[in-house]
Amino acid sequence: MDKVILITGASRGIGAATALLAARQGYRICINYHADDAAAQQVLAQVRELGAEAIVVRADASVEDEVVQLFQRIDHELGPLTALVNNAGTIAQQSRVEDMSEFRLLKMMKTNVVGPMLCAKHAVRRMSQRHGGQGGSIVNVSSVAARLGSPAEYVDYAASKGALDTFTLGLSKEVAGEGIRVNAVRPGYIHTGFHALSGDPDRVSKLEPGIPLGRGGQPEEVAEAIMWLLSDKASYATGTFIDLGGGR
Repeated sequence: MDKVILITGASRGIGAATALLAARQGYRICINYHADDAAAQQVLAQVRELGAEAIVVRADASVEDEVVQLFQRIDHELGPLTALVNNAGTIAQQSRVEDMSEFRLLKMMKTNVVGPMLCAKHAVRRMSQRHGGQGGSIVNVSSVAARLGSPAEYVDYAASKGALDTFTLGLSKEVAGEGIRVNAVRPGYIHTGFHALSGDPDRVSKLEPGIPLGRGGQPEEVAEAIMWLLSDKASYATGTFIDLGGGR
C-alpha cells in the first residue's frame, strides 16, 4: 500500500522537518499551510528534490469547509490517506490569564483543539476499516506545556494542548479496533520560529540553562519521533505520548 501523509502547518519548523523526513521514507506528501506561500513552496521544492511526489495546499485546518477541500485534493492527487500529522498550531503573547481576551481564548482553542479534531474526523472517515479503509496512523503534536501549565506565560496554550492530549487518548481507544493508531509527541523548547509568535524569538536560547540536557531541541529530533510513531515499528503503540523536553 502506498504511503500518503498529510502534515498540517508544514511550511515551517517541526512540520517542515517532518515533511523532509517523510520524503526520505518514501511517502507521498501533502504540505498544508495557512499563510506563508513562499515558505510552503520552498518545502515543496525540497521534498521534490528528494524524489517525493508532493502537493502543497493552502487551507485553514480549523475551518471545516477548507479541511474538506484539503482532503479532497489529497484523494484526487495523491491517493488514499494513510498518515496524518496534526502539527498546525498557534500561540500568543506571554500573558497572565486575567489579561487574556475572549478573542484570544477562542482563537487558541479553535486552532489548537478544534482544528486537529476536524482533521482527524476526515482522516478517520478515510482510514477506518469501518468505512472501508485500509487503516492508518495519526500523530498529534502536543507540548510539554500540557503537563507543566505554563504559568504567567500562556496558560491558554497549555490548556489547549492538554485538551489535545485527552483527545489523543479518547480517539485512540475509539478507533483501535478499526486499524487506526493515534499517538502524540510533546515537544518542549525547540529551536523554531514559533516562539516569535509569543513575543520572544530568542526564548529557547535564554532558557537553555534550565533544561536538564542543557540545550534546546531541533525540529528534526521531533520529526524522528513523529515518523517512528507513524511507522510499523510502532505497531503496538496507540494512546502513547513521547515527551521531547530535554528532561523537563
